[in-house]
Amino acid sequence: MNAFVDTAVITVRSGKGGDGCSHLRREKNRPKGGPDGGDGGRGGDVVVVADSHLDTLVEFSFRAHFFADDGRRGEQKSCHGADGAGVEVRVPVGTVVTDADTDELLVDLATPGQRAVVAPGGRGGLGNEHFKGPLKQTPTESTPGEPAVERRLRFELKLIADIGLVGLPNAGKSTLLRTMTRANAKVGAYPFTTLSPQLGIAELDAERRLVVADLPGLIEGAAQGAGLGHDFLKHVERTRAIVHLVDLAPLDGGDPAEHWRTIRHELHEFSPELAEKPELVVLNKLDLVPEEERTARIQRFAGAIGLPKGEAPIAVSGATGDGVRAMLEAAWTLAGRREVVRWSGSAAEPAR
Repeated sequence: MNAFVDTAVITVRSGKGGDGCSHLRREKNRPKGGPDGGDGGRGGDVVVVADSHLDTLVEFSFRAHFFADDGRRGEQKSCHGADGAGVEVRVPVGTVVTDADTDELLVDLATPGQRAVVAPGGRGGLGNEHFKGPLKQTPTESTPGEPAVERRLRFELKLIADIGLVGLPNAGKSTLLRTMTRANAKVGAYPFTTLSPQLGIAELDAERRLVVADLPGLIEGAAQGAGLGHDFLKHVERTRAIVHLVDLAPLDGGDPAEHWRTIRHELHEFSPELAEKPELVVLNKLDLVPEEERTARIQRFAGAIGLPKGEAPIAVSGATGDGVRAMLEAAWTLAGRREVVRWSGSAAEPAR
């Protein structure tokens, strides 16, 4: 399986326009045939294309130059030069293309099949046949083709998903994603954080599917680049809603409410717009909490983060699957209607 690569810089160059031809027709029985120099051909364009079959920019680790062909020179007998062949650069859907030298945004390829010319080919020059007239019957001037356009492009892939799973390392996002979908995230040895974003498709029924992105664990200071920082916070920007996973039984004995506040702070620091995305709070690792303690822990967490009395977050177990169905239904509503939805069952009876 290819490594996940979400940034790349390449160099592209369009084709130069072919020069116009300067030629005076001289044939038997037509000693003064006049100008017949043809136009040059157009240079090839460089086009970026959003390809739904790609999910990484790893190809550009091995190929960093894409050059289109030049247009051919015009010829005598009013023959136009052939146009140069263009080149297509295929990238995953969700790729943002900017000029690497000026930081100018060129195109945001958010739709499968979307195309954009990032380096237009030069127009062909004019042959001398264009310059003839009543007062100038044998012009010899022609024009050169337009020059090629060369530029450095920066590709930045931002995953497009309905739901983005966020939370501290070891919150159980990868396990939950495997339970919901067939995705198999690669997890680091320590501190048990996913090494790269993973996409999975959760099927609620035959007609309803959710694209879920497991985003690497965030730590305090991520908005300033600490840990994985900006490398993966940017992917949350593409999601329609956030499922904020909180460990109900932290191994370090920490406070789940404080963990929730840490991530909320980092999201807000990175982007206020991101922090305003619809959020579903989910308590994970229910199976690690004794049954007689579950209700009290859930209620304590709900009160600590300011949920109205009588409301409780969804409690699930990524390992056993308890509560996952209820979570998916709530996530579907959240992503589809773009409104804040929380599970409204009794706090004394966690979702199963």
